[in-house]
Amino acid sequence: MKIVVCVKQVPDAKDVRLDPKTNTLAREGVESIMNPYDQHALEEAIRLKEQLGGEVTVITMGPPQAEAVLRLAISCGADNGVLVSDRAFAGADTWATAYTLGKAIEKLGEFDLFLCGKQAIDGDTAQVGPGLAMRMDVPYLTCVQKIVSADEERIVAERMMDDGHDVVEVRYPALLTVVKDINEPRVPSLKGKMKAKKAVITTLSADDIDADQGSIGLPGSPTQVVKVFPPEPRGERAVFSGSLDEQIDQLVDKLKPYL
Repeated sequence: MKIVVCVKQVPDAKDVRLDPKTNTLAREGVESIMNPYDQHALEEAIRLKEQLGGEVTVITMGPPQAEAVLRLAISCGADNGVLVSDRAFAGADTWATAYTLGKAIEKLGEFDLFLCGKQAIDGDTAQVGPGLAMRMDVPYLTCVQKIVSADEERIVAERMMDDGHDVVEVRYPALLTVVKDINEPRVPSLKGKMKAKKAVITTLSADDIDADQGSIGLPGSPTQVVKVFPPEPRGERAVFSGSLDEQIDQLVDKLKPYL
């Protein structure tokens, strides 16, 4: 089985902040990590490879330093890393990102299964996975919380729903986005780290993937952030201190005038 996992390098959640001048995430001086949801997609891909055999290719779109998340993926058990990087990709929204990843995957060849995290913690749109499936014209399942079974022809998965879950069977090729409940990502082994250090990362530019210049980066993005601002403070705030019982008494006293 040939599997592609889409991952993203994102700012660590505790350091996320916005640049009010550019309306984009401020990345200078901010530690970057692999998107947490993507770690679960990677883990599931490796488990499927261990069960069914095959190859796991991890792909990311980003600046040159995004190569770090590809080496991390290889240290965990992925076979290949592909970095899609070009200044022309800067400013891409989810539409342009899905287009770019789709063109890159087409260049790499045919695959059976595509795995993505449910969403990225820096944008929280959950749009790239479904958008990529649309670009590649393959069926997709979102919010997968469990792989029930898988063989060489089909996969059966549980999709998380508001009122329970669905069990769905889909034939390859197909795309799945996964939630954190699906597994517990493994820790890289020393052997894996050594392999990752020596791995050759394939880098693809806009020209390499025959991208339409009007469909990538900022020019190819129909959605743009116009303004960023903090929410206005709402209502009166109070901070209670002391033991739990003392805080409860303070809260009751505070609420009495409104009862």
